[in-house]
Amino acid sequence: MLKNIKNKEELSAISRLDYPSPFYTEIMKRHRFSIKNNLESYIDPRTGFKVFTAEYLYNRGFCCGNLCRHCPFEDTD
Repeated sequence: MLKNIKNKEELSAISRLDYPSPFYTEIMKRHRFSIKNNLESYIDPRTGFKVFTAEYLYNRGFCCGNLCRHCPFEDTD
């Protein structure tokens, strides 16, 4: 089930990271930048992996079940 998302600002705040995780500030900065610039992903500053934005995942319309970092869907545990 989708979370009740109203705008891009709310999408850019979605994260499974706990503050103060290493690189938290940089990761959230990249996430906000990517959403603002209509990019589907950004590169994780620690691992170099591609990370999908909450907006991309929201527009995809379903949860893949892989615990994506910025998943806009409710946990089903």
